[in-house]
Amino acid sequence: MKVSYAVGVASGTEALQLGLLACGVESGDEVITTPFTFIATAEAITQCGAVPVFVDIDPVTYNIDPTKIEFKITDRTKAILPVHLYGQAATMKPILELAEKYNLLVIEDCAQSLGAKYKEKKTGSIGDVGCFSFFPSKILGAYGDGGMITTNNPEIAEKVKMLRNHGCKEKYYHLIPGFNSRLDNLQATILRVKLNHIDNWTKKRKQAAELYAHYLKEVDEITLPYLGPDKSHVFNYYTIRFKNSQKNRNQLQQHLRTQGIANAIYYPVSLHLQDVYRHLKHKN
Repeated sequence: MKVSYAVGVASGTEALQLGLLACGVESGDEVITTPFTFIATAEAITQCGAVPVFVDIDPVTYNIDPTKIEFKITDRTKAILPVHLYGQAATMKPILELAEKYNLLVIEDCAQSLGAKYKEKKTGSIGDVGCFSFFPSKILGAYGDGGMITTNNPEIAEKVKMLRNHGCKEKYYHLIPGFNSRLDNLQATILRVKLNHIDNWTKKRKQAAELYAHYLKEVDEITLPYLGPDKSHVFNYYTIRFKNSQKNRNQLQQHLRTQGIANAIYYPVSLHLQDVYRHLKHKN
């Protein structure tokens, strides 16, 4: 990945929260992100006391639409938090240009994209901070929770190390409010073993995706995953979208289950419509 610092933490959710805090996100700030992601992305923002500002997605890639971000930037905006959903990188060039123009930080949610590239740079090495999850369902999964923060900024790395360990550099001498968020030694050991296999496993994921694409390309009812230019897709999940019929989708789900094939809807309700964010008064 070619980053200077990688700091293990207790989970992907806490990687996001500690990454935001280490970048100085605090109460009253706004952080721009996507509403089409797991709750942890926005949850980490609110746990810092900041406000998630949702920008709609590109319906082709399912990632945040960079052409709509600038309209949501205010004098309270502190950072942009793109999510590399399902294993494909967000379109980062215009996001980085906006961040430079408005002096914003870029925190990447890489929970589903370990190994994916954008213009030959791996996710987690593009913005100011990368946040990874090692939840068992991820490409590199532990046997329980785990996470990691990557950065090239020594000050951010040092602050994350303090935040994950009760706010101290030296035991029993606490400098800032912190957390108990160290990566468990057992999980770290498991991850070190599995890390040696990750390139081969990712290659097999891509081969499986090519097989799906070959056999499903003639099915008019569904849209297959889009493979964008200047990007590589690592297929943390192989996601199809039904064009017209929720009924057909539900029937297919049931059929797959009877065949012993696991499947799920990622995600049934976008974050801007969740009850927890009702106070932000978003509409469909």
